[in-house]
Amino acid sequence: MNLFCGWTDRRSISEEGEWDALEISAASLRRENFTFDVAFTSCLRRANQTLEVVLRELNLTHIPVHQLWRLNERHYGALTGFNKRQMADIYGEPQVQVWRRSFNVPPPPIEADNPYYSAIRNNPKFRHIGESDFPLTETLETTMQRVVPEWTDTIIPEVRAGKKVLVVAHGTSLRGLVKHIQDADIMKFNLPNSIPFIFDFDENMKMVGGIRFLANQDDVLKAMEKVASIGK
Repeated sequence: MNLFCGWTDRRSISEEGEWDALEISAASLRRENFTFDVAFTSCLRRANQTLEVVLRELNLTHIPVHQLWRLNERHYGALTGFNKRQMADIYGEPQVQVWRRSFNVPPPPIEADNPYYSAIRNNPKFRHIGESDFPLTETLETTMQRVVPEWTDTIIPEVRAGKKVLVVAHGTSLRGLVKHIQDADIMKFNLPNSIPFIFDFDENMKMVGGIRFLANQDDVLKAMEKVASIGK
């Protein structure tokens, strides 16, 4: 489909997505004998269902799960719901890549004539979001402004308590966390879909080593290239 999904929540996880969650995400974690004490995810169905697959395969369906709207995918504004290749044909591929990959250049805001506008604004999962916090478009910068405080105030205390924490979210919200944690050159950094990555922290909450992917380097690089591409 190759869509700017953003905050759309109508679609369940695709067959391909479920296969990836089962055969890549869960299989990688199981192979490395990972276990977790608590899990965090967004309020979007596709992330919730991915987490359900992973927890089921790891026999961890009993652990607490917290759904946090601040872990939602970036809001893609007027691009929401449209095909990436189609938007590149309309606006030009360089402009779409700027909207996708720049730190602080937003797409145009979503308007009421967008077919997903009403469904997003009236989604009962978002009813607790204040009007001033409800985005009409976002950049990586503004996505980080909501994701990082959730990391600092909600997730890190669990790590400090000695718990092993699993976070299942989305490409841009996770890119924001990676930039915050290790100050990556995020313009050139693409997270591979479905491949788990690990951050280790010492007792002083200093990162030990860097980001660690649970896959061989060739597979990681191929997956990163796929994410970077506009697609056909």
